[in-house]
Amino acid sequence: MAAKRLSMRKIKEVLRLKWEHGLSNRKIARSCSISRFTVADYLRRVEGAGLSWPLPPELDEAELEKQLFPPAQVLPPGSRPWPDWSEIHRELRRKGVTLFLLWEEYKQAHPQGYQYSWFCHQYREWAGKLDLVMRQEHRAGEKVFVDYAGQTAPVVDRATGEIREAQIFIAVLGASNYTYAEATWSQSLPDWISSHVRAFQYFGGVAELVVPDNLKSGVTKACLYEPDLNPTYQDMANHYGCAVIPTRVRKPRDKAKVEVGVQVVERWILARLRNVTFFSLAELNAAIQELLIKLNDRPFKKLPGSRRSLFETLDKPALKPLPVQSYVYAEWKKARVHIDYHIEVDSHYYSVPYQLVKGEIDVRITINTIEAFHKGRRLASHRRSYRKGGFTTLKEHMPKAHQKYAEWTPDRLIRWASKTGSATAKLIEAILASRLHPQQGFRSCLGIMRLGKQYGQERLEAACARALAIGSLSFKSVQAILKNGLDKRPLPTAHPKTPAIQHENIRGPNYYH
Repeated sequence: MAAKRLSMRKIKEVLRLKWEHGLSNRKIARSCSISRFTVADYLRRVEGAGLSWPLPPELDEAELEKQLFPPAQVLPPGSRPWPDWSEIHRELRRKGVTLFLLWEEYKQAHPQGYQYSWFCHQYREWAGKLDLVMRQEHRAGEKVFVDYAGQTAPVVDRATGEIREAQIFIAVLGASNYTYAEATWSQSLPDWISSHVRAFQYFGGVAELVVPDNLKSGVTKACLYEPDLNPTYQDMANHYGCAVIPTRVRKPRDKAKVEVGVQVVERWILARLRNVTFFSLAELNAAIQELLIKLNDRPFKKLPGSRRSLFETLDKPALKPLPVQSYVYAEWKKARVHIDYHIEVDSHYYSVPYQLVKGEIDVRITINTIEAFHKGRRLASHRRSYRKGGFTTLKEHMPKAHQKYAEWTPDRLIRWASKTGSATAKLIEAILASRLHPQQGFRSCLGIMRLGKQYGQERLEAACARALAIGSLSFKSVQAILKNGLDKRPLPTAHPKTPAIQHENIRGPNYYH
């Protein structure tokens, strides 16, 4: 009662300050240590009760409280319909649907129904009894959670009997818990990306957000606020029009959905396959897909329906459509443009516009193509070649006049080499002449000239003379000569040709014509 009397006294003080002193609601709130909204609420209640200041002397605090805070109307038991909480929980996963909207719809259908505060309280109590993974509210088509299971599956090589452990990739849609799983040989970037592509195909669409753990394949550098995505992973997300948001470090609730999905797959699929011997990855994946159908069709224990039924009604209609073409795996690397305006990818050299010499560019590498980007703009595209040490050069990338191009020309290289000696100059000239485009020999020539700093000019000249004598026109030959000290040995002398032996038992070359 003391608290109620205090409340009534405070209300009287609010009325006194308002009607006797004409203070604003803000000043009254500050004087009484209450909020402006409370002041406004008290004044509204007094006005609604038809009271004025000063209050009638016969009006005691109990009567004042009764008029300002009348008791709620008591309805007979069973007259208020009980909301269908499982339906409320399912509707909350749709985009834009809030608990207040659902309460308004409930009140429109049942005007004598429960008020909003009771509605929220009862729903939270009901939801608190669900499993954690069911309790989380994820919007339809919003998120797909991806990760690898901690458990692996053995595959036996039929020929050798060797056992190889396959990794289990798992993807779970947030709203429906619809699950995809498959086995791959590794958790490497190519397998990681390919599993995403197949998961999107299985779902028949793409969620707005992909939520991985801070896996090294997908996240280059883990950070609480700005994790660095692998460029290939980002490239795949751009292709499918989705965003990648890794879970926060040491925040297990961020990935509760997929953690439970992993647990379900391990118990429902891998445990059932523990006594089955598989001799190929294809056999293992066929068995996983068969059990995956049963898993998604299994009824929920605490909610109506199954993963598949929720997927058909919630996630599937909200997913983005798949692009016309599936993502083609591509790796990204940074490359420095050499003075011959070529970049190196897997020991093969590809031309780019000569204006980018000495600059750094981004290279996109697929199984069939090599693309060069500078500041996000594609500047060159080549068919990929697997020939080691070869060159792929486009004429449009070459300067129109080499004498106007930077400071490097074939003539300058030869003049520079002549300072070391005539043999060095002849070797440089021979290397440039052996290439379809002289610029393709710039790297070898510069490498040879740099050997002079390591071994001295005299030894370099001797090594070049030996390379010319044996007809080996390459940087590696000169390097090997110097490394093994062959430049200190006398040059091989040409032996005079001896006349062919004439004998009746020797057939000679004409015999085979």
